[in-house]
Amino acid sequence: MDIEQFRRAGYQAIDRICDYYISLRDKPVSSQVEPGYLRKALPAFAPTEGEDFQLIADDYQKYIIPGLTHWQHPSFFAYFPTACTFECILAELYASSTSNPGFNWSASPACTELEAVVMDWTAQLLGLDESFYNTTEVGGGVIQTSASDSALIATVAARSRYIREHPHVAMEKLVLYTTTQTHSLGKKAGLVLGLKVRALEVTAADDFALRGETLEVALKEDVDAGLHPFILVATIGTTSSGAVDRLGEIADVAKNYPFLWLHVDAAWAGVALVCPEYREACQLSAINTYADSFCTNFHKWGLINFDASCLWVRHRTHLTDALDVTPEFLRSKHGDAGVYLSLVSISWVNQRNECRFCLGTVIDYRNWHLGLGRRFRSLKFWFVLRSRGVKGFQKYITDCTKLNAKFAECIRESDQFCFVAKPFLALTVFRLAPKSLPHLTTLELNALNRAFYSRLAARSDIAITQTDLNGVFCVRMAIGAEMTTERDIDRTLDMIEQEGRATLRERED
Repeated sequence: MDIEQFRRAGYQAIDRICDYYISLRDKPVSSQVEPGYLRKALPAFAPTEGEDFQLIADDYQKYIIPGLTHWQHPSFFAYFPTACTFECILAELYASSTSNPGFNWSASPACTELEAVVMDWTAQLLGLDESFYNTTEVGGGVIQTSASDSALIATVAARSRYIREHPHVAMEKLVLYTTTQTHSLGKKAGLVLGLKVRALEVTAADDFALRGETLEVALKEDVDAGLHPFILVATIGTTSSGAVDRLGEIADVAKNYPFLWLHVDAAWAGVALVCPEYREACQLSAINTYADSFCTNFHKWGLINFDASCLWVRHRTHLTDALDVTPEFLRSKHGDAGVYLSLVSISWVNQRNECRFCLGTVIDYRNWHLGLGRRFRSLKFWFVLRSRGVKGFQKYITDCTKLNAKFAECIRESDQFCFVAKPFLALTVFRLAPKSLPHLTTLELNALNRAFYSRLAARSDIAITQTDLNGVFCVRMAIGAEMTTERDIDRTLDMIEQEGRATLRERED
């Protein structure tokens, strides 16, 4: 493909992307293909001779589009939202047009410097404490692939710090704490690193949030057993219930265990911090006071295309001490391998911290994550932050939250349905529980809701997911597509009520 062929193909691609979004509302939400459809449709081998690009572009429309689930559809309410904005599409196009591995400042200075800037912009947007800013040269932020990567990296840093302070502790004695509502990222970090993982029990009575008393009991049990808990993954807005762990209570307990790293995973809900009215519910003050690391995904509810997971740390040297491997061919006069100064401070848990930072150098982000190469992801942050502005982000978040409030109010007033967890921001977790059938047991209600959800899942005009909260099968509604309007919520409510009545009729038959 030469430049002029690329120009023509690019014009057509943009036109087809626009046509896709114009017609998106009329498409089924979920793909209707069967497993293996694509292998049957495509040749068994790559072509020997190159093909005309128009044929390739047409085959994308013919074979790939039908196999996509449309996460930006106005009736997509499953999992959590996945952002996709035109500004990001253009940013990705520009970034891919100047492909480079971005492993250090010298590889392309703009890539590193823009990431450092936009991570400070987003920290300011969320109201994070200045200790998390890159400009401090002590803490800082970095773009990761996902919240799972962020949790894994935080765990690596926490483990390295703990072993450095406790060199005689055997690795098999270390324990990573999660809760029974923590995303699977906690278990996966333990699996990858060969660590014991203890999931602390949370209850419906506490809105599925981790309480300080639960943590205190676990710490005492494990320490008495000769184990060494070294990190707790707390959550703001759990996947299944939107639960918010009680960070203040956790910190009150953790002050007696000074080497317990607190990582706060706010993958979905964290972006709501852009709105001052949601900061208390999302415990911003506690995050700023107690968290060693904090993560939120702008590619979920933050208008920036995947991947756009943001990780901030209070002390960047905990990352670089754990992850810095710099062979000679990667060294440069501008790199992190400079002269370090040390400062000693006393943290919120009365522990001695040595804060080290490098003078006269730039960030080498390869030492802030597991890989070497890095995509130029900061460009899409820059495009969207400038295009939307703070007010644009705030409007998007509040619009979604208002739509969920409308949905939740109808569930609250319904004789068919009830909440299983308190509605939080743009998430409602509910189940079919007719007031006319108060005698049904939990097992019977679970069976009824499995049948109800099966009817919803069989539809192509909505995407919604199920979950289990401490043995209670339920349905979760997560709003976040930018195209969703009140009309879509009204239609969804009608659909849910219709399928609920049909489920009850089936039961009677």
